[in-house]
Amino acid sequence: MAVKNIEPKVRVPGTVKKGEPFEIKCVVTHIMETGQRPNKETGGRFPRDILNKLIVTYGGKTVLHADWHPGVSSNPYTSFFVVATASGPMEFTWTDDKGETHKKSVNVNVAG
Repeated sequence: MAVKNIEPKVRVPGTVKKGEPFEIKCVVTHIMETGQRPNKETGGRFPRDILNKLIVTYGGKTVLHADWHPGVSSNPYTSFFVVATASGPMEFTWTDDKGETHKKSVNVNVAG
């Protein structure tokens, strides 16, 4: 079963130059139960419980929308690039099979 206290970790550079691409790295602690693993105690299977969506916004605009499936590993790591436009928040929202959301916000500092 999935870890109840999901703690996303996000890394962005301290300062980025306007107009330049920069890398964002994020990882979230989650078992990503596929629904295929047998449960010896019940004789059935552990119910599916995966993070199935990641949406990232920067300055209010969606910069990443990822749909995930049971083949994604536990504790999924994501890395992507975005062009720096202005200082402001970058919002991360992970959604699981139960419809619960897990959020993290970081501030992007743009110079020049």
